[in-house]
This record gives sequence, structure tokens and C-alpha cells, in this order.
Amino acid sequence: MGGMGVSNTGAGGSYPGKLTCYVIMTALAGAAGGLIFGYDLGISGGVTSMAPFLEKFFPEVRRKEEADTSTNQYCKFDSQILQLFTSSLYLAALVASFIASWVTKKFGRRISMMMAGSIFLIGAALTGGAVHVAMLIGGRILLGVGVGFANQSVPLYLSEMSPYNYRGTFNICFQLMITVGILSANIINYLTAQISGGWGWRVSLGLAAVPALIILVASFFLSDTPNSLVERGMEVEAKAILKRIRGVENVDAEFEDMLAARNEARLVKSPWSNLMKRKCYRPQLVMSILIPFFQQFTGINVIMFYAPVLFKSIGFGSNAALISAVITGVVNMFATGISIYGSDRWGRRSLFLEGGIQMLIFQIVVAALIGSRFGLSGNVTDLSSWFAIVVVACICVYVSAFAWSWGPLGWLYPSEIFSLEVRSAAQSITVAVNMLATFVVGQFFLTMLCAMKYWLFIFFAFFVFVMTIYCYFFMPETKNIPIEEMTRVWREHWHWRRYMNDPDDPVNKAGAVGMTTLNTNQV
Repeated sequence: MGGMGVSNTGAGGSYPGKLTCYVIMTALAGAAGGLIFGYDLGISGGVTSMAPFLEKFFPEVRRKEEADTSTNQYCKFDSQILQLFTSSLYLAALVASFIASWVTKKFGRRISMMMAGSIFLIGAALTGGAVHVAMLIGGRILLGVGVGFANQSVPLYLSEMSPYNYRGTFNICFQLMITVGILSANIINYLTAQISGGWGWRVSLGLAAVPALIILVASFFLSDTPNSLVERGMEVEAKAILKRIRGVENVDAEFEDMLAARNEARLVKSPWSNLMKRKCYRPQLVMSILIPFFQQFTGINVIMFYAPVLFKSIGFGSNAALISAVITGVVNMFATGISIYGSDRWGRRSLFLEGGIQMLIFQIVVAALIGSRFGLSGNVTDLSSWFAIVVVACICVYVSAFAWSWGPLGWLYPSEIFSLEVRSAAQSITVAVNMLATFVVGQFFLTMLCAMKYWLFIFFAFFVFVMTIYCYFFMPETKNIPIEEMTRVWREHWHWRRYMNDPDDPVNKAGAVGMTTLNTNQV
């Protein structure tokens, strides 16, 4: 596996280099791919709470809302077609992630990002100009394809471009851009809801073209990653880019490790079949499946893409619901900055654990608050201002915990734990699981809210409890580990090491030869 071959990093495990302005600008431009995902997360919930949008595409939901002003707040927006508007994007992203895996490996991370922007741009035009439900959902599907390509390529791009000791910081810029997209969408929804004439929803959906143009234009000026160039046999270009992003001429140690990883990768005829081997990538594969699954079953998307609907369902007025969504968006964005600061200082594992505990506590508190006011009937005639403030405050504390833990690290951790030969294939699995879980939550949340009432928050709290316990026992720390040296954290883990010592595996044989070479060179 990558990192098991020749290593020139020395006893300290460090490569020469410095943090350059070029790599900062490149990483920020690449992270702009998160804008398209974030904008969509934020825009759909606000649009589906707008009366003109509901009247045009989902009149039965609008009639139920008008007739249900004082009874059963939980069920006001229960509609499978309305939920399909939101969730169709994530199902499309799931399918697209596997196509994006091939494109990313064959043509590089940059081309995949370019395709993400182009397809998302077309989808934005269709949804903004939609005249019937089929056109609306067709546009959402194209948006989903763009999201699938962006989520496949951007985390890989950032992990491979960043210096190993800043990898967490730069990779989390992807999540920061997601939060910027969410906040921008929430603000835009609030402003467009004030537009007279009932066409503000078109502006909200059409403005998805802006983040699409940003990533599309940025991709024309980005260089591909050295790892991807080496993988495709472009060694001269790879070494030149590596010198530029590290800011030093002496990049031989890191470059030789990339070549060793590439040579090992070529021993693997089928990345997909190798990825599934029990005695090869089982630990990393388990993580790449469970982390995105748990990330979505924290219930965060209940807040993010249904925030206005959720707040409206528990008695907030239309404007109050949109303002509350803006507040949670602000908290989400600023709290992500804590992860940017702390992921490479405090470690991934500690943030996962702290965030899980904090989310668990406040999810239970929110359930208790809503249950005390609405009970199981969902009937309420008066919602006091103090209650609304307390609910929003508790949700903000919950969102902040997600924003500095499971939000950004849910993308960072899976993107950095695989070796080169299977990295692109593994990332597609991470994206696919993430999108499948997001689709399930998006498609059934409003129905579950109607059926489970406030117990829905306890349902998600159960998953938060399970995933926090899992991280405590089974998650190794990966901070400050060079990406091509990542295998050793699994070899040293009390549980996963039993899966990492198969002498008959061809990749491990290559690793053994590489380590023999290393020992000979050191002597």
C-alpha cells in the first residue's frame, strides 16, 4: 500500500518545504467547489417554505399549510413529491460519484472539478427557469451530478496539494466553503422572499449559477496535483509543480515517495477488487463507509436544508423561520473556523469525540423543548418569544459542534487515509455513501417528523451516541502524518493491525521490498 515502499522522510517523518502563497491560493480556489454543495444545501429548504413556490409546483402542500394553521405542526409539509425535489439531487450525486471516480483517476482532479462546475451551471439554469415539476426535478438531477463530481474531486485535490502538516487546515477549507454557500443561500432566501410578484424563488434557484461559475473559472487556472500527474506518467510536470507548491528545490524525498506509491499502485490491476480485500484495505474501507453514514445521521441536514421548514413547522412565522436559518448559517460558518485552526493541532479524533458529545447533549435538549411545547399532538396556539429564542440557541450550539467536528472532518478523514492506487475509487465510495444517506434523510425526514414527532430528534441522537463510541474505540489519529505514509497508523492500532499484515498480498510484498531497500539505504 502507499507509504509502505521507499520512504525518505527520515525519522521525524517530515518533508522539506514551506507554506507558499501559491499553495494557499490554489487550495482556496479548489475549495470553492464546496460552494455549489453548500449553496444547494441552504437554498432548497428556504425555497420550499415560500408560498408562491408551493402554489406553483406543490399546491396540495400549500392547501394543507393554509388549512393547518393551528393543528399538528409536525405534519404540515409532509409530501413525498416535495421531498423528492430536495432529495433527487443527492440520488443523482450518488450515481455520478462512480463516473467521477473514473474521470478523476484517468484525467485528473482538475478536469473533474471543471465538469462539476459546467454541469451544475446547466442545472441552475433549468431550476431557475422551471415551468413544471418535471423540469424542476430534472434540473435538480443535473445539480446532483455536479455535486457528485465536486465532492469526488475537491477533497482529494486539497489533501494532495497541501503540505502534510497543513493538510487538515486546507482540506477543511472545503467544508468552510460549504458553510459559506449555506449562509449565502439563507441570506438570499430571506431577501428574495420579500420580492413582490411571487418570483423570488426563481432568483434563489437561478443564483446557483454563481458558485458554479466560480469553480468552473477557477478550474481553468488551477494546476493538477503532483500525485495525479505522477499517477498518469507525467513525472517532469509533477516534480515542477511539487517544487512550486513546496517553495523549495529539494523535493526529492517527497517525490521519490510519490514514485514508490505509483509503482506499488501499478501492481494493483483492479483498484475496486483490491479495495474490497479483507487483508488489505478493510480498516480504511470501513471508515470510508461509516464516517459519511454517521455524518448524515447526526441529523444535521434536518437543520441545514430543512431549517426554514423545520422552524416554520414548530410555530415560527415565515420571516422568523428564514431569519433563524440565517442565524444557524452564521454559526455554522464561524464554528468551522475552529476546526481549521484545531484539526492539525488537536487532532481529528479529539474533535470527532468532543463534537459527538456536544451534539448528543443538545439534540436531547431540543427534543425535550419541542416535546414539552407540542407533545405528540403537534397542537399549539401560541409560541412565546422566549421559547423560540431558546430553541434557536440550542440548535446553534448543536450546529457549532457539527461544524468543527463531523462536518469538515467527515470529508477530510476519508480523503487522507487511502494510498494512491485506490484513492479515487475509495473517495467515490465515501461520496456515494454520503449521498445515499443524505437522500434517505432528505426523502423521508418530513414523513418521519409527522410520524415520530419530537422523538425524531432522539432517533438521530441514538446514532450520534453510537458513532461517538465507535470513534473512541476504533478511530486512529492521522494528524501530521504524510499522506503516503498513512498505512502505519493502521498497523499500530490495537484492532486494525490484524487486517494489515497479509504477506501474500502483492501490494504488501512490494511494501516489504521497499522497506528492505529503506533499511539498506539507512545502513
